[in-house]
Amino acid sequence: GGGGGGGAVVVAAAAAAAAAGNYCTDAKEKQTHFGFETVSESEKAERVYKVFENVAKRYDVMNDAMSLGIHRLWKDALLYKMNPMPGTKLLDVAGGTGDIAFRFIDYVRSQQERRSRQEMKSYQSPSWQDISKLYQQQDDNDTHLRSKAVICDINKEMLKFGRQKAEQLNYTDGLSWVVGNAEELPFDDDKFDVYTIAFGIRNVTHIDQVLQEAYRVLKPGGRFLCLEFSRVQNPIISRLYDLYSFQVIPVLGEVIAADWKSYQYLVESIRRFPEQEEFRAMIEDAGFYKVEYSNLTSGIVAIHSGFKF
Repeated sequence: GGGGGGGAVVVAAAAAAAAAGNYCTDAKEKQTHFGFETVSESEKAERVYKVFENVAKRYDVMNDAMSLGIHRLWKDALLYKMNPMPGTKLLDVAGGTGDIAFRFIDYVRSQQERRSRQEMKSYQSPSWQDISKLYQQQDDNDTHLRSKAVICDINKEMLKFGRQKAEQLNYTDGLSWVVGNAEELPFDDDKFDVYTIAFGIRNVTHIDQVLQEAYRVLKPGGRFLCLEFSRVQNPIISRLYDLYSFQVIPVLGEVIAADWKSYQYLVESIRRFPEQEEFRAMIEDAGFYKVEYSNLTSGIVAIHSGFKF
């Protein structure tokens, strides 16, 4: 995530794994990928944490530079697909810098404003009493239909910058910030209407555990939405994209954030992530129904959606 827009190639936050202190020292510890390297699971968790600690400060700037600003449109697309109603309770996982949550608050606010404008129009020539009555009703509705977004991230640095941004941009109402691991969420069952994870799931150690946890914390009828880098469909665009990813992005990382390695990892992790159909099957395996996806920008990213019944 990231404020009024951050999160593209850089991706929102390490929903990494293994809360510190849980690390297993067993020599037979399971292996996993860190970009194109093979590492132990606990080492991956630590290294992903460090990547996001390192990039947190420059996260938004880098997102814009690396995606040429397009990540903002991708995140808007996620909100249009969600189409949240006033009163919706959202959990945004790996949402450290607040991007999705801020958009969610804006979207719901504009829905409410549209509604009250329509009601105002239904009065032919409203008197002051009518108008004040309408606002009174609206206040009652507001407290009744207060939307809430919980931003959950494993990385304290990312949350710190998200919070600061929320204060600067005046998004203090209806938001809460929670340190938590996507593979073991600190929430009760059946608690949220919508679960989002944008540019975060490919940084976790066990994707299947993250999906099971998403299913657990959603209410029946709740919706899972994931925005993530995917597989480019067009071979020509694919070649250009590879060139840009491997030749340009790490250089940008070095120039803007003096951090070649972190950005190299972020690019490699994109290539390691399952393609659209494979990820769709994983979401179904976690118990979700009506699982579908739509490609954006030729499949550079995809939005996957599923429901809990």
